[in-house]
Amino acid sequence: MSRYEEIAEALRRAILSGAYPVGAQLPSESDLASRWSASRGTVRQAVALLASEGLIGSRQGARRIVLRQERRHSFAELNSFAQWAQGVGHRVTSTFLSRTRRPATADEAARLALDPGTEILYVVRLRHLDGEPAMVERTAYADWVAAAVETLPDDCVSVMDSLAEQAGIVAHYGEHLIDALAAGAEDARLLQIRRGGPLLRQRHISSTRTGRPIEWTDDRYRAGSVTFSVTNSAAVTPLERHAGKTLPPRQGDASRS
Repeated sequence: MSRYEEIAEALRRAILSGAYPVGAQLPSESDLASRWSASRGTVRQAVALLASEGLIGSRQGARRIVLRQERRHSFAELNSFAQWAQGVGHRVTSTFLSRTRRPATADEAARLALDPGTEILYVVRLRHLDGEPAMVERTAYADWVAAAVETLPDDCVSVMDSLAEQAGIVAHYGEHLIDALAAGAEDARLLQIRRGGPLLRQRHISSTRTGRPIEWTDDRYRAGSVTFSVTNSAAVTPLERHAGKTLPPRQGDASRS
């Protein structure tokens, strides 16, 4: 870890612990440089990194202000982006950018347990947290769900809540696949970041109580907008451990939110 990353990590921990609450000013660059025996250029790099994550304001020539603390999304229970955000007190808005009927790709058909070429509804949405772009969502909805999603208003906050209330379609199971990737031109434009900037991607699939797939989604989060939290235990696990044996491969490695 470089020197500026060490300083950024120390400041990040201080912000997330509440030592610098939302609205508080960070010490000046000269004070931070003195504290860590570092050059002001190194401190400036550390502060710029936190600004890129959205933790602090990025106004030049002024003391940096703490904008927010960690938004932690736990996978302990199955809920949607909107359900999670509203549950922890954040303001969430959503906008449908496109809704297109088209044949499923081979991967989408496999994920959704459909015959190859079955018509699905492909949706692109932009999600905001507290007024800032946070996530681009690209979802393939199974053919039997498509019509219900098409009737929803463009500013529908939670598709899953609406499907449950209006069509009785409820997600009971989910699987998640999480990785990182660089922002392409479209993601960079929608999330207001530079092209090639880091994105956290969550791909997920949700299914009904009977295991029927509802949606296969590719969610791309702006860096610093959400932290995923996973708690596990060696004492409570659905997997039985077999010494010296290899578990057979599972069909599908996908996910849900």
